[in-house]
Amino acid sequence: MKIAKQIFKQALEEGRTFVLEHEAKDIMKAYGLPVPAYDTATTAEAAAEKAKKIGFPVVLKILSKDILHKSDAGGVKIDLKSEEEVKEAFSTIMDNARKYGKEKGIEVDLSRGAFISDFAEMGTEVIVGVTKDPQFGHALMFGLGGIFVEILKDVTFRLIPLTEIDAREMISEIKAAKVLEGVRGQQPRDVDALVEIIMAVSKMVSENPEINEIDCNPTFLYERGKGALVVDARILIENPNEKAASSH
Repeated sequence: MKIAKQIFKQALEEGRTFVLEHEAKDIMKAYGLPVPAYDTATTAEAAAEKAKKIGFPVVLKILSKDILHKSDAGGVKIDLKSEEEVKEAFSTIMDNARKYGKEKGIEVDLSRGAFISDFAEMGTEVIVGVTKDPQFGHALMFGLGGIFVEILKDVTFRLIPLTEIDAREMISEIKAAKVLEGVRGQQPRDVDALVEIIMAVSKMVSENPEINEIDCNPTFLYERGKGALVVDARILIENPNEKAASSH
């Protein structure tokens, strides 16, 4: 996909090895991954206007090449229910980003403004991720989100590229697989939608080997037939210059 190559090239030209949130979502969309409606804005007024078009409630996040972990910089506001709340949140995250820059001794570039996204309805949280091993290459990770991954480390891995059989095996072999089948009166989750996400991520990495890491976390999985949404997405890429330098 041309779009991924263009975005990666621009990121490296700007001296960053990560893509911004809207860029990650653009790439995901191009590969057919389901993402919430989103837009970007450089002023509080524009953010409020675009939030209205997306439909409330929305999430607002800082967009800056100098900030990778937005929450650490106070750069995220969720569940905003009106234009006024969006305008106020825009000012707040900009102020927080400036303060964060001062604490870190850097001039934070705020020219890109903010990322606005539909505040997705909660589903069963799952994680689809990719890591790159110097010896074995890319591996895809799958697990349920929240406590399952943080405390129980209930995850499974496969080397990329994956077949659909691999994807289905991964989903069934985690210890908490029964959660997806519907327990205690819950409806079964849309496993077919999850398989499509895993396959799309595998394809994305196969076509773009410069990807170092992907984190689709959280991905919300809804009832069978109702699909899934990749709510948060992070893509890290390698700097070819650094790679060349380390091989000498």
